[in-house]
Amino acid sequence: MRNISAIIGRELRSYFVSPVAYAVLTAFTFISGFFFSLILFDVDRWARQQVEQTARFGGAAQPVDVPGLVLNNYLSTLEVLLIFVLPFITMSLFAEEKKRGTIELLLTSPVRDLETVLGKFFSAYTFFLVMMGASFLPMISMFVFSRPDVGPFVAGYLGIMLFGAALISVGLFVSTLTESQIISAILTFVIILFFWLINAMGPFTTGVAREVLEYLSIVGHMEDFLKGVIASPHVVFYLTLMFFGLFLTYRSVESLRWRG
Repeated sequence: MRNISAIIGRELRSYFVSPVAYAVLTAFTFISGFFFSLILFDVDRWARQQVEQTARFGGAAQPVDVPGLVLNNYLSTLEVLLIFVLPFITMSLFAEEKKRGTIELLLTSPVRDLETVLGKFFSAYTFFLVMMGASFLPMISMFVFSRPDVGPFVAGYLGIMLFGAALISVGLFVSTLTESQIISAILTFVIILFFWLINAMGPFTTGVAREVLEYLSIVGHMEDFLKGVIASPHVVFYLTLMFFGLFLTYRSVESLRWRG
């Protein structure tokens, strides 16, 4: 545990001395805030139009859950943003070590491979949590001036946390395959994009093939979370993907030791 903590500390220091990390965090905060404002104004305008149309044609106005609609659309937007941002968080975890030649020192140290993998994973996940904290800042006003249902908020952010953990493990594995951070980021993005777009292939297939494609979709499993539903099959999917990514990373690091 001490070795894992030491690796986490070292990796976090490397994150926060890197201009790339600050650029990613700043860009993510600005873009997420921009989209939140855009969604808020769009939903508010739509709700007003609904009220005006109801009043014009008669009848009782139906209540509109503006905070709920804003939250659902905002979390969906965060999900898409993370697909583009997370590859930049994981690209240097092992690739930079290989480029600098420090991977040999890491592999010959008394630190076990599993500790190395977990340390790097949790450092990236910690940085991801900082980003998620920044993503909550635009929502403070919504909680101050309205009373949104806490259930969808908790479920939605839980889904985002699981979604992030799964994708970080994928990026961590890819980072062990190359010494180029750019190649690592691009390859991670391509893999994530494949599992994102695979959901669109479902309607063109039938039977077992359709069920498999829909199950493998990283986006499809987020839908219930965004509705405020925490379903165990979706939790299991993201955790399975996370552990599988960590397992592949561990085996890849082992192979680096053998080749070294």
